[in-house]
Amino acid sequence: MIDGLAKDLADLRSRGGRLFILGVGGSAGNCGHAVNDFRKLCNIEAYAPTDNVSELTARTNDEGWNTIFSAWLKVSRLAADDALLVFSVGGGNELRQVSVNLIEAIKVAKEQSARVFAVVGRSDGYAAQHGDRVVVIPMTDETLTTPISEAFQAVVWHCLVSHPDLQVKATKW
Repeated sequence: MIDGLAKDLADLRSRGGRLFILGVGGSAGNCGHAVNDFRKLCNIEAYAPTDNVSELTARTNDEGWNTIFSAWLKVSRLAADDALLVFSVGGGNELRQVSVNLIEAIKVAKEQSARVFAVVGRSDGYAAQHGDRVVVIPMTDETLTTPISEAFQAVVWHCLVSHPDLQVKATKW
């Protein structure tokens, strides 16, 4: 799965597409770090809406939590050459109203024919069910789904930015 995702990201870079990395909670914390690595090590134009706390909180205050990412993607002119990379524990659940903001972003991506990639801890969430390339972190203990998912998001993206198909600049260490 990592090799396939690396190939997809190399294709994204070669066509000049942008990578938008989305997550909430601890996964949001991973987004900014991943943006840095994809930009610096792989020469992929990457962005995370969670890096702009002013816009994020203004959108939440004025428009509501559910549309913060989808509205941001529309202003960013998300297009067919672009892709989302979703970091999430559950991947969103419409029925339970969990991570609806990620679900709405995925819907916008699909409307624009942009690719959707995800690294998630559950195979039954919206991202896993609607993503084009999804890495599902295997669970050995369901009570640890959140910490294992969020920790392995970092492992997966570091494997990607170090992948020979993607990495163009070596790390110092």
